[in-house]
Amino acid sequence: MIQIKSERGATTCGLLAIILWSTAAGLIRSVSETFGPLGGAAMIYTVGAMMLVASLGRPRLRSISRLYLVLGSTLFVAYEVCLALSLGFAINNTQAIQLGVVNYLWPCLTVLLAIVMNGQRAHWIIVPGTAIALFGILWVVSGNGLSVPGIVANVQSNPLSYSLAVACAITFALYCNVTRRYAGGQNLVVLFFVLTAAVLWLKYALSAEVIPPLTFRGSLELVLAGAAMAGGYALWNHGILRGNLTLLATASYSAPVLSSAFAAAWLGAQLNGQFWQGAVLVTTGSLICWQATRQGKKSE
Repeated sequence: MIQIKSERGATTCGLLAIILWSTAAGLIRSVSETFGPLGGAAMIYTVGAMMLVASLGRPRLRSISRLYLVLGSTLFVAYEVCLALSLGFAINNTQAIQLGVVNYLWPCLTVLLAIVMNGQRAHWIIVPGTAIALFGILWVVSGNGLSVPGIVANVQSNPLSYSLAVACAITFALYCNVTRRYAGGQNLVVLFFVLTAAVLWLKYALSAEVIPPLTFRGSLELVLAGAAMAGGYALWNHGILRGNLTLLATASYSAPVLSSAFAAAWLGAQLNGQFWQGAVLVTTGSLICWQATRQGKKSE
């Protein structure tokens, strides 16, 4: 189990978690191409669960409220399943990277839901921040100029993946707020990973997918994807407990750009200037929303 007590060390853990998470989308897509959307995702979370058990130990459930056990588990599993399958069912690698950016609408939605669910105070700049983030998503999905027919055509080309990506953003925003309100500082990510793997294996068993034989490259990508997901959550937990939260929160909003850059390089996808503009707009809008909560606290 990881034991890091200094603030600098814990902050470094948090920054490493952001880097690991930024590699996850590209790796999940790559594993899905090799082993299938369902089989690949189930294998990733199985490997991740084993890594988390080894690093964090078994979860202790006696002190956890039943309400959080049910809500937290449901939302976390729903998010991870939607994320893996939205990327796995993408038509091509470029669309998978677009879907990854849609998923990163969750920081903005987290702030909005915090106002409703947890009584979070916010400054008026949350309105333009939300608008900028939403515009960034539309700019990414449109592909070539801001065209409603273009957006509709892209979504209609793969409504399942786009619906799953939107569900990702909503469910993880809900998860963050439910965790803040009901978790009591407890971390159940090990249990959540085990449940996610179980759900994916069940879906695989009910499907017609067949996992192909393991290859060296496929096995390597599988281990890397599992490590990216499990390592990200394990390190982030230490970062937010003992590290510089302001620095980590600010750095985390660079994830859409970092994730897209890694996925483009790993998958060999060609992304135009408009895509990068949209990714930056999503990051900027989310940062403004986060700043709105800080301004809200100062005005109390």
